[in-house]
Amino acid sequence: MDRKMANRKLIRLSQLKNKLATENLEEIDWVTFGVIVRKVTPQSTNNGRTFSIWRLNDLRDLNECVSLFLFGEVHKEHWKTDQGTV
Repeated sequence: MDRKMANRKLIRLSQLKNKLATENLEEIDWVTFGVIVRKVTPQSTNNGRTFSIWRLNDLRDLNECVSLFLFGEVHKEHWKTDQGTV
């Protein structure tokens, strides 16, 4: 993990909203980790494309979640991922 994190900044998921407002994250090599705390049953758009919505949390602040929308190949490959997965 030390090798993978070398020269990267860890930003906690619960800090992401604040960091996006105060820093230009496009200029930083950063990573975050999240746990799937809630999954919405896959849904379809008006044009018939199926997608999933995951609620992610870093388990530090359970009130701060990030919604992740999965479309296309990402949805097809990962929609069965279990809640609780990191």
